[in-house]
Amino acid sequence: MTINKEHKEFVAVDMEADGWHVPAGYPKGIEQKILAGALDEDQKFGSRTRLLRFAPGIFTTAPFVHDYWEEVYLVSGDLTVGNDENGEGGESFAPNTYACRPPGAHHGPFKSENGCVLLEIHYYDQDK
Repeated sequence: MTINKEHKEFVAVDMEADGWHVPAGYPKGIEQKILAGALDEDQKFGSRTRLLRFAPGIFTTAPFVHDYWEEVYLVSGDLTVGNDENGEGGESFAPNTYACRPPGAHHGPFKSENGCVLLEIHYYDQDK
């Protein structure tokens, strides 16, 4: 079973319009906008592409781990990886930075001093 992404041909993405919401498990101030596809975490299939944005000064307090692949590209702003539960420390990254994480990889916590936008692609291995 797969979830196919719909065909989209260079559609404008309104960065201010509705469609942004806080994902489950994230603090207020971090919002996602799904661009294409869907991920069914219960049935362990699918693929989605999303934008994830951090408001200035927002941070998470614990590492994340999930059972799907994740590719992340820092489009704009700053992102710090590995801060503590108070938002201190970690390694800062600038735009045009990329990560690819296999299922089960612990990553984060994250913070952004001035805000950022990430492009993320999530998917399950389909050959299982």
